[in-house]
Amino acid sequence: MSEAGVIHDIGYQRYDGPRLGRFAMQQALYVHGLRAAYGLGRSAKAKIFPWLVFGIMLLVAVIVAAIRSLTGESVLSYLEFAGQMSFLIIFFTAIVAPQLVSRDLRAGTLPLYFSRPLRAADYVSAKFAAMVSAIWLLLGVPQFIMFLGAAFTTKDGVKGVFNELGDLLPGWGYSLLWALMFAAIGLLVASFTGKQAFAAGGIVAVFLVTTPIVGVLSSLPSTTANQLAFLSSPMTLLAGVGQWMGGRFDLELGRFGPIYGIEAVCLIAVCLLILLARYRKVASL
Repeated sequence: MSEAGVIHDIGYQRYDGPRLGRFAMQQALYVHGLRAAYGLGRSAKAKIFPWLVFGIMLLVAVIVAAIRSLTGESVLSYLEFAGQMSFLIIFFTAIVAPQLVSRDLRAGTLPLYFSRPLRAADYVSAKFAAMVSAIWLLLGVPQFIMFLGAAFTTKDGVKGVFNELGDLLPGWGYSLLWALMFAAIGLLVASFTGKQAFAAGGIVAVFLVTTPIVGVLSSLPSTTANQLAFLSSPMTLLAGVGQWMGGRFDLELGRFGPIYGIEAVCLIAVCLLILLARYRKVASL
């Protein structure tokens, strides 16, 4: 006699609420990623490093604003702020990027994400937006503190405030470029390993190991090679873009300023395309 299967009704209710779809999933991933970047909703240990970096950058901004109010001289412009804080941004990226993507690889949650109507592009865009927002806030908030210090001490009244705002907005735009570049590179490197320590080391290596190449190319007897040398490292590439935008970075770019802007955009785009291909491969497994 064969046994027949039996379905037992144990009282579970069907879900009759709204189904929010892909956009709500992206939004949830973005909010969770941004909160995770600053350790919100996590242990006190997870908050120490991001808020320490944020605090140092705020302190620098307050000092710059205080000097501006006392002497009337700007010791650090909005465009120069990101470059001066570059090493802090590198270490912030090295800690935060693995938090956003390496943890999902290690915990094996990606199959759960992609079992729903969430596409690889949705996942990548949400994580990238969260990382960009975290880095931009790290730069943009201190720059706003600098702006307030200058605006409230200007001797030109409303005209001085608007002039200062005209300097702040390009600074914010330049900070956004830094955020896009660091987020794209950081997430790409972190997406290849589930071990956060390896991911962090790889991110730091990408930014620091490429720097000596600039020195080698700068020492060549060719003027063209000297002017193009800064293209070989992400940090000096961004400094070149800042120089092209009117910052005081003491770089000799010659007529190649637009090349720096084009390469910066292309590098970000290539990193994102590789990152998308990486997660499309993961989603298809």
